[in-house]
Amino acid sequence: MTLAPEIVKQLTDQKAAGLPQVWEAPVAVIRDLTQGRVAFAGVPEPILSVVNRFIPGPTADLPIRIYRPNEDQNAPAMVFFHGGGWVLNFLDIYDAALHRLANQSGSVIISVNYQKAPEHPFPTPFDDCYSTLLWVKSHAKELGIDPNRVGVGGDSAGGNLAAAVAVKARDENVELSYQLLVYPCVDRDFSTKSYIECATDYGLTTRAMEWFWDQYLQGDQHNENPYAAPMRAKSLTGVAPSIVITAQYDPLVSDSENYVEKLKSDGAEVIYKEFPGMIHGFFANVAATPSSHLALDFAAQEIVVKTKR
Repeated sequence: MTLAPEIVKQLTDQKAAGLPQVWEAPVAVIRDLTQGRVAFAGVPEPILSVVNRFIPGPTADLPIRIYRPNEDQNAPAMVFFHGGGWVLNFLDIYDAALHRLANQSGSVIISVNYQKAPEHPFPTPFDDCYSTLLWVKSHAKELGIDPNRVGVGGDSAGGNLAAAVAVKARDENVELSYQLLVYPCVDRDFSTKSYIECATDYGLTTRAMEWFWDQYLQGDQHNENPYAAPMRAKSLTGVAPSIVITAQYDPLVSDSENYVEKLKSDGAEVIYKEFPGMIHGFFANVAATPSSHLALDFAAQEIVVKTKR
Protein backbone atom coordinates (compact mmCIF):
# COMPACT_ATOMS: atom_id res chain seq x y z
CA MET A 1 0.00 0.00 0.00
CA THR A 2 1.12 3.55 -0.71
CA LEU A 3 1.19 6.16 2.04
CA ALA A 4 -2.27 6.92 3.41
CA PRO A 5 -3.63 10.30 2.18
CA GLU A 6 -3.73 11.80 5.66
CA ILE A 7 -0.08 10.79 6.17
CA VAL A 8 0.91 12.41 2.87
CA LYS A 9 -0.72 15.63 4.10
CA GLN A 10 0.99 15.34 7.48
CA LEU A 11 4.42 14.93 5.87
CA THR A 12 3.76 17.80 3.45
CA ASP A 13 2.74 20.10 6.30
CA GLN A 14 5.77 19.13 8.34
CA LYS A 15 8.10 19.82 5.44
CA ALA A 16 6.44 23.20 4.83
CA ALA A 17 6.93 24.17 8.48
CA GLY A 18 10.69 24.04 7.95
CA LEU A 19 11.51 23.01 11.51
CA PRO A 20 15.12 22.05 12.27
CA GLN A 21 16.19 18.43 12.39
CA VAL A 22 17.11 17.10 15.83
CA TRP A 23 20.83 17.42 15.12
CA GLU A 24 20.53 20.98 13.79
CA ALA A 25 19.57 22.85 16.98
CA PRO A 26 20.28 22.71 20.71
CA VAL A 27 18.37 20.02 22.58
CA ALA A 28 16.46 22.67 24.55
CA VAL A 29 15.14 24.19 21.31
CA ILE A 30 14.09 20.81 19.90
CA ARG A 31 12.31 20.02 23.17
CA ASP A 32 10.45 23.33 23.06
CA LEU A 33 9.25 22.52 19.55
CA THR A 34 7.63 19.30 20.77
CA GLN A 35 5.10 21.29 22.82
CA GLY A 36 2.95 21.59 19.70
CA ARG A 37 2.54 17.83 19.48
CA VAL A 38 -0.05 17.82 22.25
CA ALA A 39 -2.77 19.32 20.03
CA PHE A 40 -1.66 17.16 17.12
CA ALA A 41 -2.07 14.04 19.27
CA GLY A 42 -5.79 14.65 19.72
CA VAL A 43 -8.39 15.36 22.40
CA PRO A 44 -8.53 12.69 25.13
CA GLU A 45 -11.80 10.81 25.45
CA PRO A 46 -13.50 10.72 28.88
CA ILE A 47 -12.02 8.38 31.46
CA LEU A 48 -12.82 7.67 35.10
CA SER A 49 -9.76 9.40 36.55
CA VAL A 50 -6.27 10.67 35.85
CA VAL A 51 -3.90 11.20 38.77
CA ASN A 52 -0.45 12.80 38.70
CA ARG A 53 2.09 12.07 41.39
CA PHE A 54 5.77 11.44 42.04
CA ILE A 55 7.44 8.18 43.04
CA PRO A 56 11.00 7.59 44.23
CA GLY A 57 13.41 6.52 41.49
CA PRO A 58 17.01 5.29 41.74
CA THR A 59 18.49 8.80 41.34
CA ALA A 60 15.51 11.20 41.36
CA ASP A 61 11.80 11.38 42.05
CA LEU A 62 9.89 10.42 38.91
CA PRO A 63 6.59 11.94 37.68
CA ILE A 64 3.96 9.35 36.86
CA ARG A 65 0.43 9.69 35.47
CA ILE A 66 -2.17 7.06 36.39
CA TYR A 67 -5.06 6.48 33.98
CA ARG A 68 -7.95 4.55 35.60
CA PRO A 69 -10.78 3.45 33.28
CA ASN A 70 -13.15 1.96 35.86
CA GLU A 71 -13.76 1.28 39.57
CA ASP A 72 -12.20 -2.21 39.56
CA GLN A 73 -9.80 -2.31 42.52
CA ASN A 74 -8.14 -5.48 41.27
CA ALA A 75 -7.62 -4.32 37.69
CA PRO A 76 -4.87 -5.35 35.30
CA ALA A 77 -2.22 -2.71 34.74
CA MET A 78 0.37 -1.56 32.25
CA VAL A 79 3.50 0.47 32.95
CA PHE A 80 4.01 2.64 29.86
CA PHE A 81 7.24 4.24 28.61
CA HIS A 82 6.84 6.99 26.00
CA GLY A 83 8.95 7.46 22.90
CA GLY A 84 11.11 10.37 21.80
CA GLY A 85 14.57 8.92 21.21
CA TRP A 86 15.31 8.85 24.95
CA VAL A 87 15.72 12.64 24.57
CA LEU A 88 12.33 14.21 23.78
CA ASN A 89 8.64 14.15 24.66
CA PHE A 90 6.60 14.14 27.84
CA LEU A 91 3.43 12.66 29.27
CA ASP A 92 0.88 15.11 27.80
CA ILE A 93 1.66 14.03 24.23
CA TYR A 94 0.33 10.55 25.01
CA ASP A 95 -2.84 11.53 26.87
CA ALA A 96 -5.31 10.88 24.05
CA ALA A 97 -3.75 7.55 23.14
CA LEU A 98 -3.52 6.29 26.71
CA HIS A 99 -7.05 7.38 27.61
CA ARG A 100 -8.31 5.20 24.78
CA LEU A 101 -5.95 2.32 25.48
CA ALA A 102 -6.97 2.26 29.14
CA ASN A 103 -10.67 2.41 28.31
CA GLN A 104 -10.51 -0.27 25.65
CA SER A 105 -8.28 -2.66 27.63
CA GLY A 106 -9.83 -2.12 31.05
CA SER A 107 -6.30 -1.69 32.40
CA VAL A 108 -4.94 0.95 34.71
CA ILE A 109 -2.05 2.57 32.83
CA ILE A 110 0.86 4.08 34.72
CA SER A 111 2.97 6.29 32.45
CA VAL A 112 6.35 7.48 33.72
CA ASN A 113 8.33 10.55 32.68
CA TYR A 114 11.77 8.96 32.98
CA GLN A 115 14.92 11.09 32.93
CA LYS A 116 16.25 11.90 29.48
CA ALA A 117 19.52 11.81 27.58
CA PRO A 118 21.89 13.46 26.87
CA GLU A 119 21.89 14.80 30.43
CA HIS A 120 20.96 11.34 31.70
CA PRO A 121 22.31 8.69 29.29
CA PHE A 122 22.01 4.92 29.60
CA PRO A 123 21.49 3.31 32.03
CA THR A 124 19.51 6.07 33.81
CA PRO A 125 16.33 6.03 31.64
CA PHE A 126 16.31 2.22 31.70
CA ASP A 127 16.86 2.12 35.46
CA ASP A 128 14.03 4.63 35.96
CA CYS A 129 11.67 2.45 33.92
CA TYR A 130 12.59 -0.81 35.62
CA SER A 131 12.28 0.73 39.06
CA THR A 132 8.84 2.09 38.09
CA LEU A 133 7.72 -1.44 37.25
CA LEU A 134 8.95 -2.70 40.64
CA TRP A 135 7.25 0.22 42.42
CA VAL A 136 3.94 -0.46 40.66
CA LYS A 137 3.98 -4.14 41.56
CA SER A 138 4.91 -3.43 45.18
CA HIS A 139 2.17 -0.77 45.51
CA ALA A 140 -0.55 -2.81 43.82
CA LYS A 141 -3.05 -2.57 46.67
CA GLU A 142 -2.65 1.21 46.89
CA LEU A 143 -3.06 1.48 43.11
CA GLY A 144 -6.07 -0.84 43.00
CA ILE A 145 -4.43 -3.29 40.61
CA ASP A 146 -3.66 -6.99 40.46
CA PRO A 147 0.12 -7.43 40.86
CA ASN A 148 -0.11 -10.70 38.93
CA ARG A 149 -1.58 -8.99 35.85
CA VAL A 150 0.95 -6.28 35.04
CA GLY A 151 2.51 -5.68 31.64
CA VAL A 152 4.86 -3.11 30.17
CA GLY A 153 4.56 -1.14 26.95
CA GLY A 154 6.07 1.66 24.97
CA ASP A 155 6.60 3.10 21.51
CA SER A 156 9.88 3.73 19.69
CA ALA A 157 12.51 4.47 22.35
CA GLY A 158 9.81 3.57 24.87
CA GLY A 159 9.46 0.27 23.03
CA ASN A 160 13.20 -0.22 23.49
CA LEU A 161 12.78 0.47 27.20
CA ALA A 162 9.80 -1.89 27.48
CA ALA A 163 11.68 -4.69 25.71
CA ALA A 164 14.74 -4.12 27.89
CA VAL A 165 12.63 -4.05 31.07
CA ALA A 166 11.00 -7.32 29.97
CA VAL A 167 14.43 -8.93 29.52
CA LYS A 168 15.55 -7.82 32.98
CA ALA A 169 12.23 -8.91 34.48
CA ARG A 170 12.90 -12.36 32.99
CA ASP A 171 16.45 -12.28 34.37
CA GLU A 172 15.25 -11.38 37.87
CA ASN A 173 12.14 -13.59 37.92
CA VAL A 174 9.73 -10.64 38.01
CA GLU A 175 6.40 -11.76 36.57
CA LEU A 176 5.07 -9.86 33.56
CA SER A 177 1.83 -10.59 31.71
CA TYR A 178 3.01 -9.12 28.39
CA GLN A 179 5.16 -6.53 26.64
CA LEU A 180 3.58 -4.14 24.14
CA LEU A 181 6.28 -3.03 21.71
CA VAL A 182 5.21 -0.34 19.23
CA TYR A 183 7.82 0.16 16.48
CA PRO A 184 10.61 -0.39 19.03
CA CYS A 185 14.26 0.40 18.30
CA VAL A 186 16.00 -2.68 19.65
CA ASP A 187 19.42 -2.62 17.98
CA ARG A 188 22.04 -0.04 17.05
CA ASP A 189 22.44 -1.44 13.54
CA PHE A 190 21.74 1.04 10.74
CA SER A 191 22.44 -1.40 7.90
CA THR A 192 19.01 -3.06 8.05
CA LYS A 193 16.62 -3.07 5.09
CA SER A 194 14.23 -0.45 6.49
CA TYR A 195 16.99 1.86 7.72
CA ILE A 196 18.18 1.94 4.10
CA GLU A 197 14.83 1.99 2.27
CA CYS A 198 13.08 4.42 4.65
CA ALA A 199 16.11 6.54 5.45
CA THR A 200 14.42 9.83 4.47
CA ASP A 201 11.03 11.25 3.43
CA TYR A 202 8.90 9.45 6.04
CA GLY A 203 9.16 11.71 9.09
CA LEU A 204 11.63 9.87 11.27
CA THR A 205 14.95 9.48 9.45
CA THR A 206 17.85 7.09 9.78
CA ARG A 207 20.16 10.01 10.54
CA ALA A 208 17.86 11.10 13.38
CA MET A 209 17.97 7.59 14.84
CA GLU A 210 21.77 7.62 14.68
CA TRP A 211 21.71 10.91 16.59
CA PHE A 212 19.25 9.58 19.18
CA TRP A 213 21.35 6.47 19.82
CA ASP A 214 24.44 8.70 20.16
CA GLN A 215 22.71 10.76 22.85
CA TYR A 216 21.51 7.67 24.72
CA LEU A 217 24.62 5.47 24.71
CA GLN A 218 27.34 8.15 24.33
CA GLY A 219 29.97 5.80 22.94
CA ASP A 220 30.16 2.16 21.92
CA GLN A 221 30.64 0.55 25.32
CA HIS A 222 26.97 -0.43 25.69
CA ASN A 223 26.26 -1.65 22.14
CA GLU A 224 26.16 -5.32 23.20
CA ASN A 225 24.29 -4.74 26.47
CA PRO A 226 20.81 -6.32 26.14
CA TYR A 227 19.37 -3.73 28.53
CA ALA A 228 20.46 -1.06 26.03
CA ALA A 229 19.92 -3.04 22.81
CA PRO A 230 17.54 -5.95 23.55
CA MET A 231 18.31 -7.60 20.19
CA ARG A 232 21.73 -8.39 21.67
CA ALA A 233 20.30 -10.63 24.38
CA LYS A 234 21.87 -14.08 24.17
CA SER A 235 18.39 -15.57 24.47
CA LEU A 236 14.84 -14.29 24.72
CA THR A 237 13.52 -17.56 26.07
CA GLY A 238 11.14 -16.91 28.95
CA VAL A 239 10.44 -13.24 28.29
CA ALA A 240 6.85 -12.02 28.61
CA PRO A 241 4.49 -12.61 25.67
CA SER A 242 5.00 -9.87 23.07
CA ILE A 243 2.53 -7.71 21.15
CA VAL A 244 4.51 -5.99 18.38
CA ILE A 245 3.01 -3.21 16.25
CA THR A 246 4.76 -1.50 13.34
CA ALA A 247 4.18 1.04 10.57
CA GLN A 248 4.85 0.15 6.93
CA TYR A 249 7.01 3.20 6.16
CA ASP A 250 9.30 3.37 9.17
CA PRO A 251 13.09 3.09 9.43
CA LEU A 252 12.49 0.82 12.44
CA VAL A 253 10.40 -1.88 10.73
CA SER A 254 13.37 -4.20 10.34
CA ASP A 255 14.17 -3.87 14.05
CA SER A 256 10.74 -5.27 14.86
CA GLU A 257 10.87 -7.97 12.19
CA ASN A 258 14.27 -9.15 13.38
CA TYR A 259 13.19 -9.07 17.01
CA VAL A 260 10.03 -11.04 16.26
CA GLU A 261 12.10 -13.70 14.49
CA LYS A 262 14.45 -13.90 17.47
CA LEU A 263 11.52 -14.15 19.88
CA LYS A 264 10.01 -16.97 17.81
CA SER A 265 13.30 -18.83 17.43
CA ASP A 266 13.80 -18.67 21.20
CA GLY A 267 10.34 -20.07 21.82
CA ALA A 268 8.77 -16.85 23.12
CA GLU A 269 5.12 -16.02 22.44
CA VAL A 270 4.64 -13.14 20.01
CA ILE A 271 1.88 -11.49 17.96
CA TYR A 272 2.92 -9.13 15.17
CA LYS A 273 0.87 -6.61 13.19
CA GLU A 274 2.06 -4.06 10.65
CA PHE A 275 -0.25 -1.15 9.76
CA PRO A 276 -0.16 -0.34 6.03
CA GLY A 277 0.35 3.17 4.76
CA MET A 278 1.55 4.39 8.15
CA ILE A 279 4.72 6.10 9.35
CA HIS A 280 6.56 6.20 12.65
CA GLY A 281 4.57 7.96 15.36
CA PHE A 282 1.08 7.13 14.08
CA PHE A 283 0.13 5.05 17.13
CA ALA A 284 -0.15 8.01 19.50
CA ASN A 285 -1.32 10.59 16.94
CA VAL A 286 -5.04 10.09 17.46
CA ALA A 287 -5.93 13.31 15.63
CA ALA A 288 -3.79 12.51 12.61
CA THR A 289 -5.12 9.20 11.34
CA PRO A 290 -7.92 6.69 12.01
CA SER A 291 -5.25 3.99 11.99
CA SER A 292 -4.24 5.23 15.43
CA HIS A 293 -7.57 4.05 16.84
CA LEU A 294 -7.25 0.77 14.96
CA ALA A 295 -3.79 0.15 16.42
CA LEU A 296 -4.79 1.17 19.95
CA ASP A 297 -7.85 -1.07 19.83
CA PHE A 298 -5.83 -3.97 18.44
CA ALA A 299 -3.35 -3.57 21.30
CA ALA A 300 -6.20 -3.34 23.80
CA GLN A 301 -7.79 -6.55 22.52
CA GLU A 302 -4.51 -8.41 22.88
CA ILE A 303 -3.96 -6.97 26.36
CA VAL A 304 -7.40 -8.22 27.42
CA VAL A 305 -6.44 -11.71 26.26
CA LYS A 306 -3.10 -11.57 28.09
CA THR A 307 -4.63 -10.34 31.36
CA LYS A 308 -7.69 -12.55 31.69
CA ARG A 309 -8.00 -13.91 35.22
